[in-house]
Amino acid sequence: MTSMDASISRAEIMIGAITRMLQGLRHVAVGNSSPIPGSAALLARALSGGRLRVSLLGSRKHNAFTDGGRELFDCAAQGRIDAFFLSGGQIDGQANINLVGLGDYPQSKVRFPGSFGSAYLYHLIPRVILFREEHTPRTLVPNVDFISAAGTSPENEYRPGGPYALVTGLCVFMFDKEKRQFRLQSTHPGVTSDDVREATGFDYIAPETVPTTEPLAANELTLLRTEVARQVAETYPGFAAKTWGVENG
Repeated sequence: MTSMDASISRAEIMIGAITRMLQGLRHVAVGNSSPIPGSAALLARALSGGRLRVSLLGSRKHNAFTDGGRELFDCAAQGRIDAFFLSGGQIDGQANINLVGLGDYPQSKVRFPGSFGSAYLYHLIPRVILFREEHTPRTLVPNVDFISAAGTSPENEYRPGGPYALVTGLCVFMFDKEKRQFRLQSTHPGVTSDDVREATGFDYIAPETVPTTEPLAANELTLLRTEVARQVAETYPGFAAKTWGVENG
């Protein structure tokens, strides 16, 4: 693995990849503890000239909801949210995620924060983007130990929502709904297809030629590191300080 361009961080590559997936949408919601998707959503809004609505849970400035998750769930059921983000302690090749724990439930050896409304939102929101900065066989597994939210459903089950992509610290996978499997879409700068194969515990579709994830353009990167970084600092001060040296306030 060659070294990534030091001027662009791994987080910024992920933010750029996610930002492009949000172009042309109307309303994007971001859950708690999601600074990378949150940054991408705020950048996409800035690039849209404010046309994209962003509901950033946990934010006072970038969230019109006043009743926590209840309004988010109502909007999702009404088809008024175009994209959402989910992660997990484990993600498998069928896009199932595990937010409960490792080992046989309920005697899990390690416990995660819990599922909350992930299964509900996964079934309703048409473009669910999975993300996980750590890309190792420990996190991307053949089969999750516990299915908190299922990536696919039986063919006779009505399901308007589901997985769209998986963005990691090494690459971008797109989800093939017909084959119910991920396809390697691009590898980040300095990462090879062999690097991804070695670091991935599940099987996936691998084209012979895989392009490099396109970094943000210079003007987009400047916007991210200035105006957007200050917005991110309001909700994720630690992330903004570590990534861009921007302090809240």
